Amino acid sequence: MATMHEIFSAYQSRLSDLEASQSTNPFAKGIAWIQGRVYPIHEAHIPMLDQGFLHSDLTYDVPSVWQGRFFRLDDHLARLERSCEKMRLRAPLSRPAIKRTLCAMLARSGIQDAFVELIVTRGLTGVRGLSADEVANLSNNLYMFIVPYVWVMSPEVQLAGNGSAVIARTVHRTPPNCMDPTIKNLQWGDLTRGMFEANDRGAGYPFLTDVDVSEPKGERQSDVNITEGSGFNIVIIKDNTLYTPRKGVLEGVTRQSVFDCCTRLGVPYVLDKVPLRMAYEADEIFMCTTAGGVMPITQLDGKAVGDGKVGPITTRIWDVYWRLHYEEEFSFAVDYEDERGLEGFENGEGKGMNGLTKAESKGVNGLSNGVGKQVNGITNGEGHANGKLVDGPAQ
Repeated sequence: MATMHEIFSAYQSRLSDLEASQSTNPFAKGIAWIQGRVYPIHEAHIPMLDQGFLHSDLTYDVPSVWQGRFFRLDDHLARLERSCEKMRLRAPLSRPAIKRTLCAMLARSGIQDAFVELIVTRGLTGVRGLSADEVANLSNNLYMFIVPYVWVMSPEVQLAGNGSAVIARTVHRTPPNCMDPTIKNLQWGDLTRGMFEANDRGAGYPFLTDVDVSEPKGERQSDVNITEGSGFNIVIIKDNTLYTPRKGVLEGVTRQSVFDCCTRLGVPYVLDKVPLRMAYEADEIFMCTTAGGVMPITQLDGKAVGDGKVGPITTRIWDVYWRLHYEEEFSFAVDYEDERGLEGFENGEGKGMNGLTKAESKGVNGLSNGVGKQVNGITNGEGHANGKLVDGPAQ
């Protein structure tokens, strides 16, 4: 657990510095980008008639920044683009423009450990009665905000190793043919109900299954499978092998990082159905998400998982996962001295893409002539690759 103590101690020191700056920097508590203007997070607002607000007609994604380095940003933006395509949405800014703007927002805020959210909505017009061509021509909206890093499982709980979960019995996961879970969405009715149940049963987190498991105590359906939880993928470890669901879940970027960790460590993993019984028989369990990383679960339905302690494989993956945040293959350093991606935003001048004239945009955040591969992660307007999916052994 030595590495965990070191990581969290350094994080707490940076957080203290950020909090000390909040009295003089109105953006240090968070910064939002809405329709070409930036606002302190608590002054940001959205149009009441936005279809994302009215009907959850949207998709979103959540990358993160750790110690001033954007982690797997291109992977998150690629998933956002795939989600938009499935939802017949289109982000009004290009990927390089989004990256440039986010980096400038970070510079303005000074936030070095950040939770970053991008939301693409249908806009102010609904789709009822519209043809496919008319839907394609709607003006979609993009909202972006950055706040200090958010923890699904707090450092204190991770350090204590007392993360607890329950198998939800009052609700199961919305079926994929109702809402495609590979599209990151805010239709959280089932997940919210799961959180209520976990709280009522004295646990921290709900694990949702693919079908109902509310049968009498002591009986479990043999065809029940684990899916995911409220904002996280679920990983089961049995006999030194990782098992995590292939279908009915978000294809998590952090889950991919776990696979990359497994490849480095020589730990096999299986991406397939995960029967409910496997969760009860697990040697180790952890959850994974951008907002918290690798999060150990040592108690399930009130009983110890394995020996009731954070397991050795979870610990090894935890260590490698946080090391990836400092590697150039997976991350890039943000230039906190460069706010030029925000020029023309605050006063609504709109000089062009991201408020920059063509001349001004050259060289901003390392975009000129392929320069700045390590500055804000942009080379020739393109993002660098972030690792490859390595298939695990078949189940």
